[in-house]
Amino acid sequence: MANANDRTNQIESDLSLEFLRVVEQAAIACAHTMGQGNRHLSDQAAVEAMRREMDTVPIDGTIVIGEGERDEAPMLFIGERVGMAQQPALAGRTFDEVDIAVDPLEGTNLCATGGPNAIAVLAASEQGGLLHAPDLHMEKLVVGPSSKHVVDLDAPVRDNLRAVAHSLGRQVDELAVVVLDRPRHESLIAEIRATGARIRLIGDGDLSAGIAAAVAGSGVHAVMGTGGAPEGVLTAAAMRCLNGEIFARLVVATPEDEARCRAMGITDFKKIYKAADLACGKHIIFAATGVTDGALMRGVRFFGDGIRTSSVIMQTDPHRIRFIDSIQVYPGPSVKIRF
Repeated sequence: MANANDRTNQIESDLSLEFLRVVEQAAIACAHTMGQGNRHLSDQAAVEAMRREMDTVPIDGTIVIGEGERDEAPMLFIGERVGMAQQPALAGRTFDEVDIAVDPLEGTNLCATGGPNAIAVLAASEQGGLLHAPDLHMEKLVVGPSSKHVVDLDAPVRDNLRAVAHSLGRQVDELAVVVLDRPRHESLIAEIRATGARIRLIGDGDLSAGIAAAVAGSGVHAVMGTGGAPEGVLTAAAMRCLNGEIFARLVVATPEDEARCRAMGITDFKKIYKAADLACGKHIIFAATGVTDGALMRGVRFFGDGIRTSSVIMQTDPHRIRFIDSIQVYPGPSVKIRF
């Protein structure tokens, strides 16, 4: 992502903390709307906060996955330029050119209802490092490092789950598989249940589930089913950092779908993508902050003297994963920090 090779690691480190600030502010903004039952309000709060904070990051950024490929949302739409390079007062200065995928609030319904695992998330890479995915459905299979060489997107469900169980030294009935609770998954759910594996049905948030599948001890061993393609690219960025794997294929069902794929340079509609295809960049940064409590991160907590957030920052170069607990303290002479 950096322009000078001898400064790459330092710049990566600096940008990771800048992007941490972006997802923290998005999470805090929408957390104020948690449980109010207004998913549009929650999403709008996250988008506006992320957009505002993004423009303070020292980058020349382009949104490649955002809020509006289909409806051209007014904030963080695909193709929008962001970062300090867009400020007229800084014209002439050179900034790192960065492609960015965002989901200001992954799990809008979860935030609106107070459900678990809503997060604010983004991924960044050097130019060309993230697939420009259309807003279509995508078949997905997500597994952790131990299972990534033994499964196949086109293999029968029973074969994949037996392979996952064997790779983890478990019995199939000890596995937990996450599936989005959708009518389109009725057959998939029946196949999983027939193997004896356990299922966690979720209303939203397959990105959070994908991350959990690649983290040992999370209690999630695989994610199966069809979800959003933009979330698939974000999941792929996380897998690049966590050494897990996503197997994915776009669901191209109509001539309109085909046209939208071609407009983004995609011509092989049957291609099975892996993490290195969806997020091919050398310098990947993945940042997420919990909005509501989840398996890996706690949600935003407000207390009288400040705000506490729980985040994860992951990078491929240098390769590291940091779980960060932050307390933003309000000014005052009698501030009390709570743990």
